[in-house]
Amino acid sequence: MSADSHSINMHVPFKVYLSSELSDAERDTAQSLLAVLPPDCISAIESISAIESSDDSEVDQSIVNIKRMVDGRGMACPMPLLKTKVALRDVATAESLYVVATDPNSQADITAFCRQTQQAAHGDTLLLTVNEMTGGQTVNGANGLPKQPPDTIFHFIITKTDSN
Repeated sequence: MSADSHSINMHVPFKVYLSSELSDAERDTAQSLLAVLPPDCISAIESISAIESSDDSEVDQSIVNIKRMVDGRGMACPMPLLKTKVALRDVATAESLYVVATDPNSQADITAFCRQTQQAAHGDTLLLTVNEMTGGQTVNGANGLPKQPPDTIFHFIITKTDSN
């Protein structure tokens, strides 16, 4: 992962809440995939019916409320990004979208997409709360070029924030 992609990550362990709006299958998939993230990334994973909204300007930055999930494993570029854009329509401010993908291009695509919303000075922006890779390590192939192991998964948690 490039140092540039780390520049918009927040480096505190998050307590993740899985919304009841996720299907049982999505919740099970999300729990199993989130469990492989490093402990300095996720401190706890819990299912909830809803997080109480607060009008406070002080929002607990260590809590992530995952309302939707995009499982882009096995999809080629640009499908994980396109599915992410569609799923974000159903995510409100202070809620998050969990995206997993196996295509290495998705890391650059989703990172750039989130960065673009931060540079636009209108409406909601997207905070790339988690941008991690799990699975096999990149190894050199027969031609000496790095190749991507089949079990590498790119994890993204995108939180919608109010830019005002």
